[in-house]
Amino acid sequence: MRLGEDFIDEIKARVRPSDLIGRTVQLKRQGREFVGLSPFKKERTPSFFVNDDKRFYHCFASGKHGDVFTWLEEMEGLSFMEAAERLAGEAGLRLPEPDPEAREKTVHRKSLVEWMEAAQAFYLRALRQPEGDAARTYLKGRGLTGQDCVRFGIGYAPEARTALKDELVTAGAPVEDLIECGLLIQPDNGSPYDRFRDRIMFPIHDPRGRLVAFGGRALNKEARAKYLNSPETPIFHKGSVLYRYPEARKAASDPKQTIRGLIVAEGYLDVIALARAGLDHGVAPLGTAVTEEQIQLLWRAGGEPVMCLDGDSAGRGAAFKAADRALPLLQPGKTLRFAFMPEGKDPDDLLREEGANALRAVFTETRSLADLLWEREVHVEPLDDPDRRAGFRRRIRGLVSQIADTDIREEYRREFDQRMEALFGSRPQQMRRSPGAYGRKMPLMRASAELKRKTQAAGRQPADHLARHLLLAAIDYPDIAVDQVETLALLRLGSLDSLRDAVLDACSSGQSVQTDTLRARLAEAGYAATMKRLDGERGPMQAALGGTEASFEARTQAWTRLAAAYMERSEAQRRRDEIRARLNEEIGRDDSESVRRLVEAWRRETSRSEPS
Repeated sequence: MRLGEDFIDEIKARVRPSDLIGRTVQLKRQGREFVGLSPFKKERTPSFFVNDDKRFYHCFASGKHGDVFTWLEEMEGLSFMEAAERLAGEAGLRLPEPDPEAREKTVHRKSLVEWMEAAQAFYLRALRQPEGDAARTYLKGRGLTGQDCVRFGIGYAPEARTALKDELVTAGAPVEDLIECGLLIQPDNGSPYDRFRDRIMFPIHDPRGRLVAFGGRALNKEARAKYLNSPETPIFHKGSVLYRYPEARKAASDPKQTIRGLIVAEGYLDVIALARAGLDHGVAPLGTAVTEEQIQLLWRAGGEPVMCLDGDSAGRGAAFKAADRALPLLQPGKTLRFAFMPEGKDPDDLLREEGANALRAVFTETRSLADLLWEREVHVEPLDDPDRRAGFRRRIRGLVSQIADTDIREEYRREFDQRMEALFGSRPQQMRRSPGAYGRKMPLMRASAELKRKTQAAGRQPADHLARHLLLAAIDYPDIAVDQVETLALLRLGSLDSLRDAVLDACSSGQSVQTDTLRARLAEAGYAATMKRLDGERGPMQAALGGTEASFEARTQAWTRLAAAYMERSEAQRRRDEIRARLNEEIGRDDSESVRRLVEAWRRETSRSEPS
């Protein structure tokens, strides 16, 4: 069904954007507009504006712009017609009548959802019955209480062949409908029977919150499939749904949430473990690699989604697949980040064995999509001769060429060019160094309190790959930290600043420091977990410093090149942030035309301030 422009305009005239948006974003009137913190990106200075007169919103942090229709599409994952239906109700209007065939399909899909809800009620009751004893015992062993089962809608499908069928048919359900929505299986010969038997049941909802499928975990260890999902049906398409997406999206929009993007785990129990640890914005694909449609769903929730994967080779393989799938789709403000569990553990294991704090700590150091792809390509083969280096450059440029968005593609090209320059030293860019460089017998300098204070004042943003490599190198090779103590103190390493300060305290005393001694001292100071996460990047770090056989002088030269590149990029980012802050301060005092001119000026200035 197609809506006329007049009807759409009438909805826009009756529904004020500030009323609709103000339900989820705290808005403050500022002249003729409303202002608030971006719902799409974490920020401290408000850059989100709503104009009722012109019927639009604009977010300078993310670049998102739209009206009441696009707001519901972005924030709740609704289709245009679903948003129109919602808004028409708020405006006191009735949608034009659809054609009879479309109306019949809508009514039928609604009845299928109702039978899915009836099945859910049956599974919930069965879990509390004597036949659910084994299921309750299993769940208790996984740390789940009865209250948890209610919260997450966990049920039990009895072992009897037709337990659900008998219940729903007695309640009036047509057998054909139960087959169509995937609750029953129709064999070639014989009567239909329950698809899910002797399984713990997890309900699956679509982005609108409708119950459309189930996932079942077998209790019998001999079952052919440990996990079994509903088949594709008229109401369920596996590649376009994520487990617990409606609840997670709502949680991710909470301004108090420290991680604004959704967290993508591998399974149902992993998502539940995240929620029990206070991270209620976890989701999971349904037994397959994440699809393009699911990535778009993740981005609709705002922020930067984090893929939470096992730290083993299978987990890294899944991360690489997700990165490759997302790469062509990247847009400003739409990317993925990656967090890896300690090897051999999933979120459910870590929560039960080490507690909620240990699980939350995994997300303090996430990795960018660019970091992940770079690491993969660096480790394809040794880069010790021109042919292999040429192949490496070709692979990197091939990845960049897949990005459809021209601005993002150019930024990735610049980023990887800088990394290749730092890795291969194609344009040596050494920092000026004091006479004590490369181990000469000169008095060692102590990092001054003033240097530390300036670094801390810069804020504690997540550290990128260069920051992690620089600090890990200083820990693995303390002679670098001793030789370059003042340079190390000048680096703004974001969330790694406190660990950097501890390294400085140990290496600026004028005495030689051994790696094992330094690591023991840092572990005693509470940095064992952080060092363990850094250790996962030892391969790329050593490659960046010339390999494990590099001399002290070559290694230190490579470290200073990395430091120079990092400081240049940090300064460019500081200038961009300063320009943006000034722009945000001015926006509320100007009319729309002035705002447009400011935005154009801001884009020109930020383009100039990009590192070349």
